[in-house]
Amino acid sequence: MNVMPRSRVDEEEVDRSTYYTNASKDLTIGIVKVVTFLLIFAAGVVLGLTASAHVTRHFTSSHADLFFPAHNFPAPVPEQEGCLTINNCDEEDCLSIKSFVNPSHLTHSMSDDELFWRASMVPKKDAYPYDRVPKVAFMFLTRGPLPLLPLWEKFFHGHERLFSIYVHALPGYELNVSKTSAFYGRQIPSQDVQWGTSTLTDGERRLLANALLDFSNERFILLSESCIPIFDFTTVYNYLIGSSHSFVDSYDDPSRYGRGRYSRHMYPDIKLPQWRKGAQWFEMNRTLAVNIISDSEYYSLFRKYCRPSCYPDEHYLPTYINMFHGRMNANRTVTWVDWSRGGPHPATYGRYDVTKEFILSIRNNGTICSYNSKPTSVCYLFARKFSPSALEPLLNISSTVMKF
Repeated sequence: MNVMPRSRVDEEEVDRSTYYTNASKDLTIGIVKVVTFLLIFAAGVVLGLTASAHVTRHFTSSHADLFFPAHNFPAPVPEQEGCLTINNCDEEDCLSIKSFVNPSHLTHSMSDDELFWRASMVPKKDAYPYDRVPKVAFMFLTRGPLPLLPLWEKFFHGHERLFSIYVHALPGYELNVSKTSAFYGRQIPSQDVQWGTSTLTDGERRLLANALLDFSNERFILLSESCIPIFDFTTVYNYLIGSSHSFVDSYDDPSRYGRGRYSRHMYPDIKLPQWRKGAQWFEMNRTLAVNIISDSEYYSLFRKYCRPSCYPDEHYLPTYINMFHGRMNANRTVTWVDWSRGGPHPATYGRYDVTKEFILSIRNNGTICSYNSKPTSVCYLFARKFSPSALEPLLNISSTVMKF
C-alpha cells in the first residue's frame, strides 16, 4: 500500500491539535495545583488560628496570674455567731464609701505587712465626703478573758457613735459575750504575744493598724484586762479629742534600767542620747499612729537588738517618738499605776482595796501635769492593775464616784 505523504497543512493541523491538548493538560494541572495550594493554605490558617488561640490563652492566663493573682474566695456560708459572712455585692455595694472608711467586720486574712500597708494610707484631700464624727479607739491587749468587762459596758453605754473597741487575745481564744455587748465581734486577727519580747510590741502595732482602718478613729488608747476608767466617758472623750498632744510616756533614764539597755549595734541609726524609756500603756492621735505602723527601719533594729534585759515595749515608742515626733507628745501617760512596792510588776488591787476614797486618791494624787501647754491636776484617766475580785466593789461605786 502506498502511503500518501501528509501535506504541510495537515502537519500544521496536527501540531495545532497537539498544542491545544498539551495546553489543556497544563491548565488542568495548574488549576489542581492552585486548588491544592489553597486547601493547604486554608488548613494552615485554621491550624495556626487554633494554636494561636491556645497559646494566647496560656500566655494571658500566666501573665494575669503574675500581675493580678487569682483569689479563691470561699463560698458564702450561713451566718453563725462570731463568724464573718461573705457579703453579696449584688445586694450590698462592696465599694461604697461606708464600707471603705468604716469596715463592718474585723475579720480578715491580711498578713501584718499587708495590714500595715493598708492602714498607712492617708487621704490627701482635707474635707471628708461623709459626716465624720471623731471616735476614740479603745484597744485591749489581753491574753484571754476580760474580767472587768461589765464595768466597761457601763462606761460605754449610751455613747455608741463616739468609740470603737478592738481586742487582741491569744490565737484560738474567743470572747464570749452577747450580741448586745459593745465587745461583740470586736476581736481582731491575732498572733501569740509573750511578755518581754518584741511580740508584745507587734501586738500593739497590730491593734493600731486594725483601728486605723476605721477613718473615724481619731484617738487610740492601749489598755489591758486589768485597766479601769476613773472618769465617765464624756470626760475621757473630751479630754482626748480636745488634746493637741499624744500621751506616750518618754523620759531619759540614766540608770542600767534605761540607758544601760541601749545596744551599740543600733549606732549610728539610734544614738545613746536619743534613747528613751517609758510605760507601755500609751494614747496617741491618728497622725502619730500612722507614723508608728509605717516605720520599718527603726522597729527592725529594736526587734534585732533589744532583747532581754532590754524590753521593746518600754523603749521602742519612747525612743522613736523622741527622735522624730517629740513635739506631738506630752511625754506622759494617762494610765495610773503603782510601782511603789518594787519588783518587776506593779501593785495589783483587789476587792478590799477598792473604796470611794481610793479612786478619788488616784484622781487627785497631787500630780500637776501639762494639758495643751497649761497646768492641770487631771493627769490620769485610767488606772491599773485591778484583779477580777475588784469588779463588784467597782460596780457599786461607779455611778457615784466615776459618774457612769
